[in-house]
Amino acid sequence: MGNATKYENGVEPFKDIKSDIKVLEKISKLKDKLSDKIIILGHHYESDDLIQFADIRGDSFKLSQEAAKNKDKEFIIFCGVNFMAESADIISSDFQKVIIPDVEAGCPLADFALLPNVEKVWNEINSIVKQKIIPITYINSLANLKSFVGKNGGSVCTSSNASKIFDWAMERGKKIFFFPDKYLGGNTALAKKIDKKNIILWKRNKKLGGNSKEEILNAKIILWDGYCSVHKRFKLEDVQRLRKKYPKIKIISHPECNFEVIKNSDESGSTGHIIQAIDNSPDGSIWGVGTEQHLVNRLQEMYPKKKILSLSKNGNQCVTMSKNTPEKLLNILENLNNGKIINQVIVNDEVKKYAKISLERMINISANSVNRRFK
Repeated sequence: MGNATKYENGVEPFKDIKSDIKVLEKISKLKDKLSDKIIILGHHYESDDLIQFADIRGDSFKLSQEAAKNKDKEFIIFCGVNFMAESADIISSDFQKVIIPDVEAGCPLADFALLPNVEKVWNEINSIVKQKIIPITYINSLANLKSFVGKNGGSVCTSSNASKIFDWAMERGKKIFFFPDKYLGGNTALAKKIDKKNIILWKRNKKLGGNSKEEILNAKIILWDGYCSVHKRFKLEDVQRLRKKYPKIKIISHPECNFEVIKNSDESGSTGHIIQAIDNSPDGSIWGVGTEQHLVNRLQEMYPKKKILSLSKNGNQCVTMSKNTPEKLLNILENLNNGKIINQVIVNDEVKKYAKISLERMINISANSVNRRFK
């Protein structure tokens, strides 16, 4: 299931890289010229120089929804990583084409769980467990895993709706098989007061994932041993250091952080939740934020009357997200202007069929849970 060193290559200390102003001017002109054909989506972890051109900014869930809504633009340019672009291709209209600035912009977290390995573990678990198991894949996964989940009665989830998806799954099965992020899955389960002894980790390259048959039979949540290399870098010591220096600080962390960081944070949530919490706080507030550094820096610019700090001293930057640059966006636009499509992301029809089921199931579960709450 992979080599741990590979997955740590997805993070590095923050580097503030600025693009040539002439490149930015060319992008602006071409964007205006092509405005009737294109929509640009930008994830919060992209650089300021790039995300300034996004028509819509958001986290994975919001951008997936927007990709589904905007059916009139022929080209969806997705400034994010490849699994996000795949999701956009799955739920967008047939005539639309999804393009990513850099096809090498992958996700080390998604690479933790590859389909052959997941299928092998799924079969092992089902050879032991005779009760119904609901598979859930984090949206940070490749399209063929979303398809696997769709075929097997499960759902996709995001960091913003994982709790709702868990509720839905627990109403339908006795166990949840969650991949690829052990921290998001574990944090969600613990928040629901599921006993730690009923949460097991399926470790890579271990017989039965390092578990006994009894542990597998007693488990309610089976977690894949994967993680986000950016969020894994935040430590309890980071929280303690900031609390010592700023006694009134509020700590807010992404649920991909480890259990101790989440336990000792004041709040936890998706990038959208983090932005909203800081937006709703009074001037003079001090925040320590456990997420990717581009967003942390942007929040400080957005709210100059508040003090917003990274939990990390150096700031943690997503290497693969940063592969997308204004220069590469310009290359996309120049080619479109010349009638050429490059870096198109295409999910094959068989994979798309079942992946769409799992993505639409996620969107419907989230919508229905909101409707129930306000009835």
